[in-house]
Amino acid sequence: MAAQTLQDLYKLQPTSQAAIQKASGYAVFNNMGTNLLLLSTARGAGIAVNNKTRQETFMKMISAGAGLGIGVKDYRVIFLFETGKALADFLNSGWSGSAQTDAAAKAGSKGEAYSGAVEVAPNVWVYQITKNGLALQVTLQGTKYYKDDDLNKP
Repeated sequence: MAAQTLQDLYKLQPTSQAAIQKASGYAVFNNMGTNLLLLSTARGAGIAVNNKTRQETFMKMISAGAGLGIGVKDYRVIFLFETGKALADFLNSGWSGSAQTDAAAKAGSKGEAYSGAVEVAPNVWVYQITKNGLALQVTLQGTKYYKDDDLNKP
């Protein structure tokens, strides 16, 4: 899933390949979200990779929110960590989108390398791919990413 998602991203956003290769690490998640009347939820799984050590960490995600609507969304989220500290913080503390309610798109501020990405925290960029292509807006509010204890046993 991760390899295919990266290939899809590289086709949609060619400059992302060089950005991910030079980053300290990245994470790729597949997510399925549903919205039924007033409740929206999403679940998913993924992998985080340290580009320097090649260490892989299996992860999970869960999301919940409120909002009027109905539907199902199949999407992928790709995190790019510019620094080792940003990657370590993600791996050790997880990440909660609810803490990032003021995240804004700054794709132009770092040049062409991050075209199509949204900076959600210092040194953390996110690409989101829906079934119909690259999303124009990243929606991670109320989302928790955390290590999968069952798959990361020594």
